Amino acid sequence: MKTRPSALMLVASATLITLTGCSMNDSRSDGVPFSGTSTSSDAADATERVSSGIYDLIGVKGKASESYSTVVDCSGKDTEKHFRILHPWSFYPTSADDLDPVMERLKEELPKRGWRIVEYGPDTSKNKNIRMTADNDEKKFSARIVKMAKSEPPMLSLDVISGCYKIPAGQEIERF
Repeated sequence: MKTRPSALMLVASATLITLTGCSMNDSRSDGVPFSGTSTSSDAADATERVSSGIYDLIGVKGKASESYSTVVDCSGKDTEKHFRILHPWSFYPTSADDLDPVMERLKEELPKRGWRIVEYGPDTSKNKNIRMTADNDEKKFSARIVKMAKSEPPMLSLDVISGCYKIPAGQEIERF
């Protein structure tokens, strides 16, 4: 199906998700909503469609990284029956001057499409990257977008993660 992301990217993304979690409203104590029953392949396709919707909002010329979704565990759940999908990717604008308008556009347009901005502001790094976390309670996804203006090259780093899925009875989670 799809190739695995590099080990470093996977570890960094998994660490980010472990530290930040998914803050979507839900009655569950861990804050991660139940997304329904699905195969990991179908859930990955749905996650990549959500990422594509965010990409469409960027609205400036540039290049997105070639990346693939990966299966991650649902904290505190049976790893043979439950999973989440993480789709990490980056966007490199043609001009670094486009990063500020892109972040403002995303901050304005995501709520019009069912997303709720739950965090926005500088992180604690020496570069003071601007970080935005948005949750879509209806679709059961969360997105973390980081404006990395001082990286070389300047870019947006994006992680889209699903809620927790359950594999259909009689099937196994395909790990990729």
